Amino acid sequence: MYSVTVSDHVMIAHSFRGAIFGPAQRLHGATYTVEATFRRERLDDDGIVCDIGRALELLKEVLAPIAFANLDELPEFAGRNTTTEFLAGALHQRLKAQVAAGALGPGTAGALASLQVVLRESPVAWAGYDAPL
Repeated sequence: MYSVTVSDHVMIAHSFRGAIFGPAQRLHGATYTVEATFRRERLDDDGIVCDIGRALELLKEVLAPIAFANLDELPEFAGRNTTTEFLAGALHQRLKAQVAAGALGPGTAGALASLQVVLRESPVAWAGYDAPL
C-alpha cells in the first residue's frame, strides 16, 4: 500500500465532562499536530498517491473552522466530549466528504483505499482514526 501524509497544526480550547478527566473538566487549550495519511494500492499514471499540495490545502481547509475556537461553543460538538480520539474521527469524516466531492482532483477519490487521521497532543501522546474511503 502506498501512502502520502501531510500535516498541519491547530489550536483549540475545550473542556470535558466526567470525573475521569480531572482538571481537564475546566476550560483549557490544546495545540494539536494533525496528520492525514492517504493510501492506495497502486500509484496513478503520474506515479503519485495524490497531489501533496492539494492534500495539504485540503487539511488546512478542514482545520480552519475549529482553529482558535472554543469547541464547547460549536453547535456540531454540542454535548460531546471533544477528546483527541473524537476529534480524529470528526476530522476524518470531514476529509472523507471533501475527498468524495473531488477535492483531491479527478479520479483520485475512487482510487484511494483509506485515510488515517492522527492528532498529536505531545511527543508522547496521540490518537487517531483510520478507515477505508
